[in-house]
Amino acid sequence: MSDDAIITYEKLYEVLRLEKYKKELQKIDSDFFPKVIKYLEEKKAILQAQESKDSVFASQSVAKTKRQLENTKMILKELYERREGKIIQMALFNSRTNVDLQETDSLLGEEVNFYNSLVDLFNIYREGILNSLLSAKIPQLKEFKSQINNQEKIGKVLKFLHPVPQFIGDDMQIYGPFEPEDIANLPVKVSELLIKNNRAEEI
Repeated sequence: MSDDAIITYEKLYEVLRLEKYKKELQKIDSDFFPKVIKYLEEKKAILQAQESKDSVFASQSVAKTKRQLENTKMILKELYERREGKIIQMALFNSRTNVDLQETDSLLGEEVNFYNSLVDLFNIYREGILNSLLSAKIPQLKEFKSQINNQEKIGKVLKFLHPVPQFIGDDMQIYGPFEPEDIANLPVKVSELLIKNNRAEEI
């Protein structure tokens, strides 16, 4: 789906179809979420206009629009859950092998933080439990959590090359939205993925 594509019900269905039948995480527009919200708002406005009319044809239109809205929400739920499952597997693979998959290029801004949080969580338990047991030591998770928290406080200063929608960081702070030429200090892993995806560059 190209960056200037307008969201329609048919395009949403196609995005889900590709995500459903392709093993790899699929690349979708960086501003997919804002476009989806705009589409839903437009559909709700159409529904309100239809409900204000009193005729047989209007009631048929209302039923059709309601059904389409319900189907759209089902599509979005399944799309989210399929991407969620793939991202979990990607993070698990990263934790086990210390190798980033090429599919991280397909992560949306909001998904980057989800992915990084999962990698950190898997690493905490792998290092804190498995590695401790293999070394005949009692697992000490607090120490590893503290190490990761300290690492996340060190960020990178980026200059954005392309628009990036608003997202929530691992520290639960809201970042963005960002426009080309904007400057921001972001957590290391988030910065690295933005750089890898050519959304920003370090300065």
